[in-house]
Amino acid sequence: MATSVNITEFLTLSENHPVLDVRTPSEFAQGHIIGAINFPLFTDEERKIVGTIYKQQGKQPAILKALEIVGPKLHEYIKAAIKVNKTETFLVHCWRGGMRSSSMAWFLETYGFKCITLKGGYKNYRRLVLESFKEEKNVVILGGKTGTGKTLILKELKNQGEQIIDLENIAHHKGSSFGALGEEPQSSQEQFENELSFHLSKINKEKECWIENESRKIGRNILPIGLWEQMQNANVITVNLPIEERIRYLVDEYGKFSKEDLIAATKRIGKRLGGLKTKDAIEALERGDNKSAFEICLFYYDKTYNYGAEQRPTEKIINYEFEKLNPEVIAQEIIKWKK
Repeated sequence: MATSVNITEFLTLSENHPVLDVRTPSEFAQGHIIGAINFPLFTDEERKIVGTIYKQQGKQPAILKALEIVGPKLHEYIKAAIKVNKTETFLVHCWRGGMRSSSMAWFLETYGFKCITLKGGYKNYRRLVLESFKEEKNVVILGGKTGTGKTLILKELKNQGEQIIDLENIAHHKGSSFGALGEEPQSSQEQFENELSFHLSKINKEKECWIENESRKIGRNILPIGLWEQMQNANVITVNLPIEERIRYLVDEYGKFSKEDLIAATKRIGKRLGGLKTKDAIEALERGDNKSAFEICLFYYDKTYNYGAEQRPTEKIINYEFEKLNPEVIAQEIIKWKK
């Protein structure tokens, strides 16, 4: 019989052994342990059938139906397991740590693998994830208006030995109306939280951790309240650049996208930008004048940024002035703030 361990030990073991998530494909897509392999006992439709029988007829008829479904596929599970096996040990879990994971573990152990199951299943993992956002970190916010290249600076801070959490990379979104351009589709809110918790777990809480200044909503993903409150109370190191330098960066960064995509993104902020400014920006994009279009859009983004900055205590904001966007130089300078 497979050994069952708590979530902390399970995650530690997952660093050396593959994790098999035996829930359905749709459950897995909604959210899963980082690095887990979807190894479903049932398809979505099969699980629905078994669940309906359980509700209408009871446990034993449901088990019989489950065996009828699973029986012909047992050899397929073993062949699939052989393909992903590297250590002859599998970590197996389902939603609550019940029959699905114990059944799959039994199948695999019958063949000769060693299996370890998760007490409480994925449900316990999610509890751990949500609790993790309450843990205090030594957060420092990297601030600056749109076009100051904060993501480039953040990456350079990492290159210079600083701890960072790249929220936009985790969310697959740059946080603005233009933020989805060039990015992979965003994951579910649940998986965003799982990914974010994973990255936070690697942070040494005794040292500073730099996070880019963001609104609470990044695309369709929302920052967990525990982390958001820490970000709101943290020191903000603000990078200021001349507007011409910011526009130059935006033209380089977004000018590679199609005219149609840029116009659609501009229309999404039309109500806040105002009818006339939106019209002028779109006309500029249509004639290929990205510089003028982005300059118009900055009116809205600067106004939004200034409002957010006003909500913070002034003593928490430390301003740095630069003439050029040179991420290496800027990172070197703002690190000195700690001293």
